[in-house]
Amino acid sequence: MKLTILGGGGFRVPLVYGALLGDRGEGRVTEVVLHDLDAGRLSAVTRVLAEQAAPVADAPTVTATTDLDDALRGADFVFSAIRVGGLEGRADDERVALAEGVLGQETVGAGGIAYGLRTVPVAVDIARRVARLAPDAWVINFTNPAGLVTEAMSRHLGDRVIGICDSPVGLGRRIARVLGANPKEAWIDYVGLNHLGWVRGLRVAGRDELPRLLADPDLLGSFEEGKLFGVDWLRSLGAIPNEYLHYYYFNREAVRAYQQAERTRGAFLRDQQAGFYEQVGRSDGSALALWDRTRAEREATYMAENRETAGAGERDADDLSGGYEKVALALMRAIARDERTTLILNVRNRTTLAVLDSEAVIEVPCLVDANGAHPVAVDPLPGHATGLVCAVKAVEREVLAAAESRSRTTAAKAFALHPLVDSVNVARRLVEGYTAVHPGLAYLR
Repeated sequence: MKLTILGGGGFRVPLVYGALLGDRGEGRVTEVVLHDLDAGRLSAVTRVLAEQAAPVADAPTVTATTDLDDALRGADFVFSAIRVGGLEGRADDERVALAEGVLGQETVGAGGIAYGLRTVPVAVDIARRVARLAPDAWVINFTNPAGLVTEAMSRHLGDRVIGICDSPVGLGRRIARVLGANPKEAWIDYVGLNHLGWVRGLRVAGRDELPRLLADPDLLGSFEEGKLFGVDWLRSLGAIPNEYLHYYYFNREAVRAYQQAERTRGAFLRDQQAGFYEQVGRSDGSALALWDRTRAEREATYMAENRETAGAGERDADDLSGGYEKVALALMRAIARDERTTLILNVRNRTTLAVLDSEAVIEVPCLVDANGAHPVAVDPLPGHATGLVCAVKAVEREVLAAAESRSRTTAAKAFALHPLVDSVNVARRLVEGYTAVHPGLAYLR
């Protein structure tokens, strides 16, 4: 079985390949094709993967190419993890937004809109090529903003594109762990959009254990979200929000922390990864060991400004292992082998949430089998969540409309409608600022 990884020179590709190395049985991936526009990054990642594969006799073969069409032909699965504009673009997204006093995070607020505007046209082109060159392939999208990009691609691929994210998985795992439950045996009642969702229940053996967590202040304050949001706020919500909702619930504090930081997250990752790729290119030492050290630092500093604002301290060691590669592998296994499972995924709504139309991509538990991912029925969102989900989905639709129409006016509307952008004038200045620094936005007129 052939897996094509778009963004194959990306830093996290070894996580995916490592998961493949542990997979056994019929229907497993035997061929991996890495595609990237940067040949130097491809070479560095290929070295890491070669070291990973060395002790495994039947490791999937790895080839690398800068030709997109060649990479896609004959693919059974396509894993999309591209970054249009690179980490330099992410750093610019943050800088331009913070100069206007608004959030520049890569998936939330102004930064997420800017990233979406330059990514959607590229993602749409990829979707069209997949439909033409590998019509039977399943596309697993991890490209951020994951929900928005998945929805853009679904207009050309239908249900054959599925978005994944490790945030809900990590959240459910932490809640189960603090309750003394096995995450694999727990049903997580999670609903929302990508990076905008809430755990409203966690059932073990048919019993909802979340009320027990919410009733115990010590237990509730003992894990990441309890530290990040505060016990009182979680109890008032009656749910556990995805960590990215910290940008909404504590927006002023988050913006201030980012403005005061020595470097933004994007700038840190840009510099860190530039150092990694440079060292791999000029060193004969272990590329895998260097990658391991770099990844450990990356994970330990995740959302550091938010945790500092909340006084949450360092991340727990158990939260440093990532997880999106495990979701990707479980998804591929379920489809390729009909190994039915339940995963929290980004899929078209159909009739799941009545407040959104059937084509809107949402993030909910899904039953997965050989025919793809099928969202399960969920209870309606509470009022406070409904308002936020509808507002952000409306913004995503304006981003898609702007990318299709190439309209600067529509792009400004997308910024202005976002709950974290508080002025039409700021929105217009953001469009001017982003188009000035991003060649990928030159299409707006």
